[in-house]
This record gives sequence, structure tokens and C-alpha cells, in this order.
Amino acid sequence: MRKPRSLVDNASAFLSSAVSAPLSFFSGGLSAGTKSTPEDVFSGDIDLTEDDVLEQDRGEEGEADDSAELMRRLRVLTIDPEDPQPEGVNARKRRQWEILALRTTAAHRRTTMKTAVAALLALTSVVIGQKQRPYTDNQETWLSKYGKQIDQPFSGPLSFSHLNYARCLEDESADFDIAVMGMPFDTGTTYRPGARFGPYAIRSGSRRQTRAYTLAWGRSPYEQGLKIIDCGDVPIVPFDNALAIDQIEVAYATLLGRPIPSVMSWKQGALLAKDGREHPRIVSMGGDHTIVLPILRALNKTYGPISIIHFDAHLDTWAGYPGAATEQSRITHGTFFYVANEEGLVSNSSIHAGIRCKLSGLGDIENDESVGFHFITSDDIDDYGVSAIIQRIKKRVGDTPVYLSLDIDVIDPGLAPGTGTPEAGGWTSREVKRIIRGLAGLNFVGVDVVEVAPAYDHAEITGTIAADIIHDILSLLVSPEPPKPPKLPGGWPRDEL
Repeated sequence: MRKPRSLVDNASAFLSSAVSAPLSFFSGGLSAGTKSTPEDVFSGDIDLTEDDVLEQDRGEEGEADDSAELMRRLRVLTIDPEDPQPEGVNARKRRQWEILALRTTAAHRRTTMKTAVAALLALTSVVIGQKQRPYTDNQETWLSKYGKQIDQPFSGPLSFSHLNYARCLEDESADFDIAVMGMPFDTGTTYRPGARFGPYAIRSGSRRQTRAYTLAWGRSPYEQGLKIIDCGDVPIVPFDNALAIDQIEVAYATLLGRPIPSVMSWKQGALLAKDGREHPRIVSMGGDHTIVLPILRALNKTYGPISIIHFDAHLDTWAGYPGAATEQSRITHGTFFYVANEEGLVSNSSIHAGIRCKLSGLGDIENDESVGFHFITSDDIDDYGVSAIIQRIKKRVGDTPVYLSLDIDVIDPGLAPGTGTPEAGGWTSREVKRIIRGLAGLNFVGVDVVEVAPAYDHAEITGTIAADIIHDILSLLVSPEPPKPPKLPGGWPRDEL
């Protein structure tokens, strides 16, 4: 069946005919005329001069009538314009014919242009005014043909691992068992800034994590009956550190005070909390390490002093930075634990893991111990192995409330270059992930991954590692005990490193 012509089709045809018809009429008329003589054509008193033609060409009144009359006269001619001596035409008549042809051509050129412009305007009004054609029954929609509008690993809104996203600080109805939240703060750094872009880099590195089950854990953290969402970023002011630190504390305390929606959440939390009820747990994405001080202030109101498991190349327990002359300037990403100890926020059962930084001397170690820390060096993994490190950490913190803080520079900069204070000789990402798995079952009240600075990264490898570690952390928070090695076909007995 022939498709009906639309308004646009009709208007387009009208425009085409409006432009072509006068041209074909003029050109065709010269060749298809009758065998009239010049005397028939030029009967009457006609005496045109070249000035008359030029004057008429400059005017517009009477163009339609003039051109019609001139066209009538030319149509009956059999004269070939290329023939310099047409038969039966004297010199005067020949001159009048030439002038008449010139005048007719100019008149038709103007008429054709006006007709074309009018047709184009008509087509434009038709197209603009025409309503969109609705779908008919035989046209499939995306939903009926392809299904839901899913996010590919490389597409969609940027949330951690494509989790549901909520602005939890303003949406007081948003509830969760575990929240991922960004802390884009980096004005406490002593070397290279840029960690304010850490939350973005970690979320970007998590885009491929659309499948969450891992052989190492034997589970997916999102299928354990708990509600896990991305709560966005704290809108931290980057011009005033005192204000920024207060904003982080208020934001963390706000989320910590939310009721949890799940009946299968962390029962041990109620025994540890001062108010005897369960509180949600927050995975913070830094930001530089300074963010831990306001976080500990918020946690202290709920749990009291906290034991710290601190993965880092640096101690972060120094008393102050040279040149710090104000109380606020004492607080940096290398001094926050010292200040936290002064405020009574940390217990005397904390531990570092992965230490390898340069020191002023043994006095730094003595100061570190006074703050409440023991430490494990990066070289200890070669001397004692992963299992011994896990056991030492667990023995140190015991059954106290525990906060895990992981600086990405604990990993060797050859594997994770995107950080502000890189130190050579770090652990591999595989070693860190294995230690984290061995800590499952401890009383974690909060976790962070900090100091990711993507400006120094290459091919997103640091952001990808940080995102994968957070996936392990989420599995850590929902696992009651460390996972056992999977029994796979073709497997063999395993020796610890």
C-alpha cells in the first residue's frame, strides 16, 4: 500500500515546483512556440529603448503584468537567440527583440526568487507547526523490545559500584545499614594536594564492579540482607579548615544517628554503643587523612574511645608540623592521631600496619607509643607472613570497638602511584586484601580509604585498587568470620606466604 503523503511531503513538493516551474516555462516556451512571424508579435506601437528596460528593471511595480505580457510575446517567436540574423526581422525589430528578451529574463529572475522564498517560508511554518506523529501499535518501544534501561559498566550516574544514590544529609528519610560517603577534603596535606578528587576517582574505579560475588569471600556483600547505598559527598568548604572539620563531624554524626532498616544487621553494635542500640556503619572515601579526626569525634559520642587499625606508610602521630603557629594549624594529615589522643578519642590498643616512612629518630617511635600505638613494618610481611600479621592485629585490638583507616600509600607506589606522599617498598594490593579478609569478625564501627589523589595516577589504577579494597571492606563488614579458602576443582593444599 502506498504511504500517505504528509504535510511536510506536500510542502516540499510545492517548494520544488515553485522553483522549477518558471524556469522550465521560460526555457521550454522558447523552443515550443508556434510559427508566428515577428510582425505578429510586434504588432502595435512598440518602441523600446535600452534605458526603458533598465529603468523598468530597477522598479517593482507592475512586474507581474509586464512579465506576463513579455512572456506572451516571446512564446510565439521561433527566433533562435543565438542566430545573429533571424529570417524576416529587420535591424530595428531585432534590437527590440533583444531588449524584450533581456527585460523578460530579469523579470522572471525576480519572480522566481520571490516564489522560492515564499514557498520556503510556507514549508518552514508547516514543519514547525506540525505535531509529532504518535507511536502506532506496530512500533515497538525500547521497553518492549530490549527491556530495562540498564547501566553498562562504563555508563550511568556515577555512584560507588552503581549502588543506589541518595543525598542522605538533606534527605532525612534515607536509611541504610551501611553507607558509602565521600569526604573531598585535602587542605590538611603537608606535601602534594589533590585528594579532594579521591571520592570521584574511587567511584570511577568501581564502575566495573557490577558483579559482586568473589571467590575470595565466597559471597556478595550486597546479598546478605543489608541495605547498602551511596550517600554522596559532604559539601566541604575548601577555604577554612576549622569549618571543614566541623562539617565532616556534623555530617558523620548525622548519618550515624539514622535508624537502620534491616533486622539482620550488626547485633554486636548494640552492645558496644552507649545508647544500647544498633547504628549504621559508614565507609568514608577521602580526602586526605585529616578527615579521621572529626570522624573519631563523632564516633566517640556513640562508642567512647576507639581502637584504630591503621594501614599506612606513615605514623601520623607527630605532635605538630614545623611552623604551625595556631591551634588549627596543628591539625594536619600527619598529626590528627596525636590530637585525637589528647582529646581522649582513641584507646591504648591501636596498631599501625605497613610502616616504612623516614623518621627523625627513635623519639618518633616513643612518641607513637605514648599515643597508644604499636606498629608493623612493611618488611614484617617477608619475615613473618600474612597470617602472623593478622594475628598480631587481632590480638592488639581484641573485642573493643574498632575503626579501620587505610591510607592508599600503604600499597607500593609502583602499584598505586596516585597519592600525595608516596613511599617506596610498600605492600602489594593482594597482600593488603588478604590481611583485610583475615580481620573479619572484629567489632568494626567505621572504615575509611583515604589519600587517593588521581592527578598523580596512571590509567586509573590507584582508583581501581581503592575501589576494590572498599569492596573487600564491605564484605568485611557483613562477614562474621574470615572466609575459608574455596574448595575448587583441581585445587591443592595451600601454603601461607
